[in-house]
Amino acid sequence: MTDDLMHADVAQIARRPAGAEESARASRVWWEREADDYQAEHGGFLGDTGFVWGPEGLDEAAAHLLGDPAELVGARVLEVGCGAGQCGRWLRARGVAEVVGIDVSARQLQHSLRIDDATGRALAVAQADAQRLPFADGSFDLVCSAYGAFPFVPDAPAALREAARVLRPGGRLVFSVTHPIRWCFPDDPTEGGLTARDSYFDRRAYVEEDARGRAVYVEHHHTIGDWVAAIVGAGLRLTGLVEPEWPEDNEQVWGGWSPLRGRILPGTAVFLSERNEGAAA
Repeated sequence: MTDDLMHADVAQIARRPAGAEESARASRVWWEREADDYQAEHGGFLGDTGFVWGPEGLDEAAAHLLGDPAELVGARVLEVGCGAGQCGRWLRARGVAEVVGIDVSARQLQHSLRIDDATGRALAVAQADAQRLPFADGSFDLVCSAYGAFPFVPDAPAALREAARVLRPGGRLVFSVTHPIRWCFPDDPTEGGLTARDSYFDRRAYVEEDARGRAVYVEHHHTIGDWVAAIVGAGLRLTGLVEPEWPEDNEQVWGGWSPLRGRILPGTAVFLSERNEGAAA
């Protein structure tokens, strides 16, 4: 990563293909630049030791999408795209002995260490790319991710195969992403974001480029069918799909999300799956 790319301004927005290396580099660039502002703006909503699945505010403490909390205590858990470690720290606070968080951004992990010091609850973290997890086969009982990494990878089947690889047979993968239907609409929290503009089937990446055409932000669109096929192709069994409704008491605006849009269009999709007992590592 070059210093000039770290400080480059966004000059144009494109819908085009973007490969694994370009996408990972862009994610590092964007999160290194934006981590401070992101944590300042959204840290209170996320909580230092909170597990929120998306901008609707669906809380794992109430949803139990990871399973019976009592059964998690003895599990070994990996959080992919952990950011400042809020979700992993929530698990640690509930007695889960072994939780590891990975993120592509060093600055996000610095915020995780800061919150460790403030809360007295430490989370083991490592800088790593979700497309190449630095763990042995079958290392974890549970892999989870709340908007972390998966929306930013071009090859969903490969990313889910990698997540499945580090799961033990019978282990679970639970992750949330931007709901695919949202790609049809402008990223606008007002009424302007309620009119479909783009094809649901246009899978080209959304890319913010600098003046030289270099990506400084990349997000990838995969349809519901794409995610289901990727889950099955990774040797996993889909056990649930949750589309959280926008609650009446959530009045915040977060980027393109707002109460206006959130009560009409789904903003988040949470996929629940488990690794087949007979699946090869």
